Amino acid sequence: MTRHYCPICRYPLDTCLCAHVQPIQPQTQLVILQHPSEVEHKKNSVRVLSLVIPDTQVYVGETQGDFAVLRKYLATCNKPIYLVYPSEQSVSVETQSISADCVLLLIDGTWRKAFKILQLNPWLTQYPAVHLAEGYESRYKIRKSSRSDSLSTLEASAYMLRALDTELEIQPLIEVFEVMVDLRIKAMPPDVQLRYLKST
Repeated sequence: MTRHYCPICRYPLDTCLCAHVQPIQPQTQLVILQHPSEVEHKKNSVRVLSLVIPDTQVYVGETQGDFAVLRKYLATCNKPIYLVYPSEQSVSVETQSISADCVLLLIDGTWRKAFKILQLNPWLTQYPAVHLAEGYESRYKIRKSSRSDSLSTLEASAYMLRALDTELEIQPLIEVFEVMVDLRIKAMPPDVQLRYLKST
């Protein structure tokens, strides 16, 4: 049986998000380095992020060659650029005085795949790295992670944007993300649904 998809949000019609999308326009430019395995993933949060923030730039790849176009863009960018990635060198964005008029680079993939992208692209280390302080809880209950502090790329983006601009309303991002998660659960077989509902 052929499944029909919404031409706008590209989700199946029974899980279409269009009615729940309220676009926002933050000062901050979001640039996503997306691992190829995430592109067609049904639970891909970057797709939702791009619906709410249409100016989000997504570059798919893994190697330096894959991101050649992105590197050219960043070389001509006249805004401060930060890499969002927790490490020994990164600093908490909440403790810094960073203008919202900047570029945030986020790596979209599992921790293992994100780390691989970082290792294959040493040029990323030229940018100061920032991370979120502890205490954020993920609503991404339909995807498991090896780390308890994991956030989806959408959630990390939303909280980063709020940290940079306390006046920015990020609820449109969080709300449509929660709708996506709930619709994905409702589309599951009843016995699988129960498994996720028990974990909440």
